[in-house]
Amino acid sequence: MAILKIARMGHPILATKAAQVSDPAAPEIRRLVNDMIETMADANGAGLAAPQVHVPLRVVVFQAPGERSNDLSGEEAFDHTAPLTVLINPEIAVMDPKPEGGWEGCLSVPGLRGWVERPAHIRYRGFGLDGKLIERTARGFHARVVQHECDHLDGRLYPSRMADLSKLVFESEIRHFQAAQ
Repeated sequence: MAILKIARMGHPILATKAAQVSDPAAPEIRRLVNDMIETMADANGAGLAAPQVHVPLRVVVFQAPGERSNDLSGEEAFDHTAPLTVLINPEIAVMDPKPEGGWEGCLSVPGLRGWVERPAHIRYRGFGLDGKLIERTARGFHARVVQHECDHLDGRLYPSRMADLSKLVFESEIRHFQAAQ
């Protein structure tokens, strides 16, 4: 396994639509995923898409640990966490278009956070490394992470989703911004 170089905002790979993976169980896809997981862990990220590591394929890895979940919806009974997940050729369906706002960061946009509104309830599907279909419903932080990572597959970064760019702030200054709200 290897830690891969992460592309930063402005690199052309991040503005390109990624290609479908023809064989999710191929050895080269397994190697890519293992390297992506190691890279994500090393960078302390919640997710990583293949284009972020200069590979234009529709592959994402993510996790939604409990300590990062910000349940803004008040639905205590719903699990907003997700285990480490590999999705190949993912698809998203919006279950409820009602938006939920939250702070997002990105390994390709280091040092910044932005307030992004996204649908709070989605269903996603894709294939695992074994080629078997994975299908889940997600809310809260889990839904946000999946949508954020899948945006990378379509050449989109979170700042382009922001309605108000005055809410794009340096991580070191976010406490001042939140105190003023």
